[in-house]
Amino acid sequence: MLAHLAIGLFSFSCVYPFLFVIVISLTDETTLAKNGYSIFPEKWSLDAYAYVFKTGDQLLRSYGVTFFVTVVGTILSVAIVALYAYAISRNYFRFRGFFSFIAFFTMLFGGGLVPSYIVATQVLHLKDTLWALILPMSVSAFSVLIMRTFFRTMVPDAIIESGKIDGAGEFRVFFHLVLPISLPGLATIGLFSALGYWNDWFHALLYIDNPNLLPLQSLLMKIETNIQFILQNSTVASTTERASIARSLPAETTRMAMVVLATLPIVFAYPFFQRYFVQGLTIGAVKE
Repeated sequence: MLAHLAIGLFSFSCVYPFLFVIVISLTDETTLAKNGYSIFPEKWSLDAYAYVFKTGDQLLRSYGVTFFVTVVGTILSVAIVALYAYAISRNYFRFRGFFSFIAFFTMLFGGGLVPSYIVATQVLHLKDTLWALILPMSVSAFSVLIMRTFFRTMVPDAIIESGKIDGAGEFRVFFHLVLPISLPGLATIGLFSALGYWNDWFHALLYIDNPNLLPLQSLLMKIETNIQFILQNSTVASTTERASIARSLPAETTRMAMVVLATLPIVFAYPFFQRYFVQGLTIGAVKE
């Protein structure tokens, strides 16, 4: 009983901050300025969401861009990382040391922002394309090394040998024998990759000028910048005008509403990946 109570309290402590953010986003701005943060505000309001949704179709387009980039980018990233890591995890692969060094070297030394920008825009011509938001993050050296270790420690050699005895090639062994028991590792790097793509705004700042290709995080940053600009420039007005602007602009609640809009959809990805965590732990086990 005490254990269940402790687990329940711990779970509630994890969920409470996000619930608190939702409550703040639904609080009237004047009430928030007067009484401060409260889990039970005196007055509720949807002004923050109304202000955000004033962007109209732009918000829906940005959601669509972010969903597309996240789904396609995650699938591409997991595929590349899994194939790369499996190759360098096999002792019979002649160049495993060389490719392992290439992956590890990129974790210590990077080419820098300018060479990356030149390659993306002048060599690959990714400017103002969705691939500019996908390809730069498609390969993670850290994920490659994690999956290499996973394949070495969690995939028994007996499985691979049994497949080869039955006449299966490398790709058949990988897709039919290795992947089914590697779902926990794949779910882990897939979750990290999905979070990275969903929260990415920097590549859009570099490569995207077309507003129709603007992802959600970049759009929300622009809304936040506009709010700050209005508030800062209201200082040149008289005290009465400045107070009027501050009252009509739901600055703080809009920030919380943007957190909700940016976080809530990706929260639903966790149960999806959790299913594969459990499934990967229960199938294809080999006792040696």
